[in-house]
Amino acid sequence: MDKVRIKIKKKETCADLPLPEYMSSGSSGMDLYAAVDEATVIEPGHIKMVSAGIYISLPEGYEAQIRPRSGLAIKHGIGIVNSPGTIDADYRGLINIILINFGNAPYEIKRGTRIAQMVINKVTRAEFEVVDDLERTIRNTGGFGHTGV
Repeated sequence: MDKVRIKIKKKETCADLPLPEYMSSGSSGMDLYAAVDEATVIEPGHIKMVSAGIYISLPEGYEAQIRPRSGLAIKHGIGIVNSPGTIDADYRGLINIILINFGNAPYEIKRGTRIAQMVINKVTRAEFEVVDDLERTIRNTGGFGHTGV
């Protein structure tokens, strides 16, 4: 398994919160924790930005994707608006998670609640080549639903 070294800094008021961590040996995502000073509620249909209380320095050629936690989604309807969120290698700001409550009941986030997961990926940069025609495929220009139900 490949490993990459990532520098991390905690927000001054977040010394008590755990660092992002893998919850099992097979996990691809690390849990991120809510760095709220006091409990905060997300009402049904509402969006709230919640700090993870950390800053990271990714090496060039890597990105971090922020994804919803499946347990929060199925139990409470909590998702991430811009899922997956992307943290680029040159970003050094505070990591915040844009949560949405798709559920039917208010959801309370307390300090230290696991609110999202972060996956580290290698990045491939594209170079475009302008052509007059593209090669044909079996699907070719078939759009949404083209391959059946």
